Amino acid sequence: MSEHFMIDKDKQQKLQNIILKLHQGASVAEVKKEFATLIQGVSAAEVAQMEQALIDNGMPVEEIQHLCEVHVEVFKASLDKEKISSKVPGHPVQTMLDENKAARARLRALKKAVLAWRFGLGQKEQVLAALDDMSKIIVHYTRKENQLFPYLEKKEFTGPSRVMWGKHDEIRALFKEAHSKVEQNDKSAISSLHPLAGKISRMIFMEEHILIPEAVRRLSDEEWAHIRIGEDAIGFAWIRPGAVYDPYLVLAGAVTAKPQPAAAIPESTAIPAVGATHHASPVPASDLVELATGKVPAGLLSAALATMPVDISIVDAQDKVVYYSDSPDRIFPRSPAVIGRAVQNCHPQKSVATVNRILDAFRKKEKTRARFWLEMGGRFILIEYRALYDAAGAYIGTLEFSQDLTELRTLQGQRRLLDWD
Repeated sequence: MSEHFMIDKDKQQKLQNIILKLHQGASVAEVKKEFATLIQGVSAAEVAQMEQALIDNGMPVEEIQHLCEVHVEVFKASLDKEKISSKVPGHPVQTMLDENKAARARLRALKKAVLAWRFGLGQKEQVLAALDDMSKIIVHYTRKENQLFPYLEKKEFTGPSRVMWGKHDEIRALFKEAHSKVEQNDKSAISSLHPLAGKISRMIFMEEHILIPEAVRRLSDEEWAHIRIGEDAIGFAWIRPGAVYDPYLVLAGAVTAKPQPAAAIPESTAIPAVGATHHASPVPASDLVELATGKVPAGLLSAALATMPVDISIVDAQDKVVYYSDSPDRIFPRSPAVIGRAVQNCHPQKSVATVNRILDAFRKKEKTRARFWLEMGGRFILIEYRALYDAAGAYIGTLEFSQDLTELRTLQGQRRLLDWD
């Protein structure tokens, strides 16, 4: 388990006061002098605890999100002195650091392409190529949101997931805006590209000097192993993790066989070929899931749910995610760390009020369905929430499902015969 640490309460209060002055409109220059008296020995832990305390005491997350880059500027001198201990290749921390190193190189390439385009020495296609390459960092952010943040939330450290996710979305929006303008050969895109590069650079700094040190301090070796096991479900930006770090070895204490995917169908439940005689032993009763209209082998049910042409998530009455369908073609990424996570934390902060409104209406039976649709990457996506009630009518949870309707919207006429050509 990570080493316990103590924070000077008096210094913590003074740090909070400085940030509160910033939130009340003071400039960075105005607080720097006051901060100079506290700069000696300030750690990433104190910065992180300060922001977490502000959230816990009721400060809107949006305010901290709006000014967290100012916080970085204020604390940069002291945080620059902190070093992250290197990890073996494949450890989630080392993977994040390797991706950040790759991101810095892409940032330099993007800035070079933009400069050449600005002065007529390059083409928009070069900027688009550099921008598309740089946008792979979104996978890095998505992995943080779905794998690292849930484990920090279990430690009641919710600041990163609430604040950083908002900053990720700002970067996503700038990517979209810049790409659209560059495609149109609109050089006003440069006004989007400069803040984009700045936000990415500051996010790298916040990760390496605040988020990662705090995560290393708070999470155990076993928790890092579970994080690594779930990372492949999300993917990686530019690099592949090294193979030196073995999470299964960490968890087992010895080399063990890696478990089969949950969706694998046990041999006893496999469907025989047409015309074949099935001699497999009956499925043990303990392996059957009893449903309202039948009993299904657990492996068969899991495979069926994962094969459905929709993304499924189930949230219980306590707003905890208890299931998601692990389809290889998911529209929105999910990983094992989401299980047991508050559904509110599975959405960016700007969407939490809407999530709570839906759940509250479901509980009160004011509504039983909420439906949204959007266009994403040229695809038409339907997202729907359905309230779940037991036989007595009591609210027991919510079903969320998403479906890509792009091809279905083009269907016309009818097809009544099998056509596999």
